[in-house]
Amino acid sequence: MLIKICGLTRAEDIMAANLLLPDYIGLVFAKSRRRVTIDQAMELKSSLDASVGAVGVFVNDDLQSVAAAAQLCALAAVQLHGDEGGGYIARLRAMLPAGCVIWKAVRVRSAADVVKAQLIDADCLLFDAFSADAYGGTGESFDWSVLRGVKMRRPFFIAGGITAENAASAIDFARPDGIDASSSVETDGFKDFDKMKRLIDAVRNAG
Repeated sequence: MLIKICGLTRAEDIMAANLLLPDYIGLVFAKSRRRVTIDQAMELKSSLDASVGAVGVFVNDDLQSVAAAAQLCALAAVQLHGDEGGGYIARLRAMLPAGCVIWKAVRVRSAADVVKAQLIDADCLLFDAFSADAYGGTGESFDWSVLRGVKMRRPFFIAGGITAENAASAIDFARPDGIDASSSVETDGFKDFDKMKRLIDAVRNAG
């Protein structure tokens, strides 16, 4: 079971990741309280353990900016969390450095959203809770059971309000390839080492 901890912003967050070794960490380039600049992201990535992949999170950004960030920060993946369509994804794929793959986030309201997402030409899907006010990072869960019965064409993560306490249930309901967490492992808006550790332990024990 893969684990991504998203929204790291500080050197101490990277230190925590280096101790806990999730599979991925997320660097948010989109408008957010967790947003980092290219320079900040490069600095954070330079201290990250080589076994942990860095995923850049973007929302409706221009292709050149996404590709440049992927190159400069040596990203393992770019996560598109906005309204990016098939044409955008195809053009971006041709611009990314070798080895950098594309994840597409899908905000879920019903099983129909999950079915429709199977047509997206991304390397991995990330299913998150729908919000009319934000593209992600709300900490709200969706009905994981809507993922059951849908024939998945590619690997997928689930996100939204996943904690150490409900991780086992989320995995049992959704049967994902990975778990993505951000606000659920924070205290007062900052990553909390103990919450990160408890979640990672819970996911590894469940998976």
